[in-house]
Amino acid sequence: MFATFNFQDMVSAFIVLFAVIDMIGSIPIIINLRQNGRDVSAVKATLFSTALLVGFFYAGDMVLTLFRVDIESFAIAGALIIFLMALEMILDVEIFKNTGPIKEATLVPLVFPLLAGAGAFTTLLSLRAEYASLNIMIALGLNMIWVYFVLKMTGKIERILGKGGIYVIRKFFGIILLAISVKLFTANITTLIEILQKGSNT
Repeated sequence: MFATFNFQDMVSAFIVLFAVIDMIGSIPIIINLRQNGRDVSAVKATLFSTALLVGFFYAGDMVLTLFRVDIESFAIAGALIIFLMALEMILDVEIFKNTGPIKEATLVPLVFPLLAGAGAFTTLLSLRAEYASLNIMIALGLNMIWVYFVLKMTGKIERILGKGGIYVIRKFFGIILLAISVKLFTANITTLIEILQKGSNT
């Protein structure tokens, strides 16, 4: 099992998920929910997010097979979504509108769509085209530990970083996310073209 473990790949996957989940960027939203009397459970949020993400990671292939979509095509679509998310972080614009009904602060909007939303789902399946599952699951586990830590320490983190610190970190990870989306797109578009060429030659 551990033969597929690669520290560098795990770190790369961790950074991608860290930027996509964007827990630091979610701190103002969490603070606002609590100020409005909306209770947020760190344990529930972490467990539900982990269950949703792991479930989609392993069942995603079945969904793709059902719709006859290959992993390379899905990875390219995921790269485009990551690209748009990076633009949101860098340019301070809202591209993805969160217009769903909000009834419970822990599940909605915290778990979905902030932590386990479309961006995280597509990113996980996109990463499968690049890294071994073990490395991605370890990276996801570490991110969920970080999510729990931030949820428990939201007030202290805000005081330490300040609004300026949170703003700078969000911009920094937006740029990283932009570069990663370009890498995912170019790597998978090349693979997809090669597969299509082989199919046309046979």
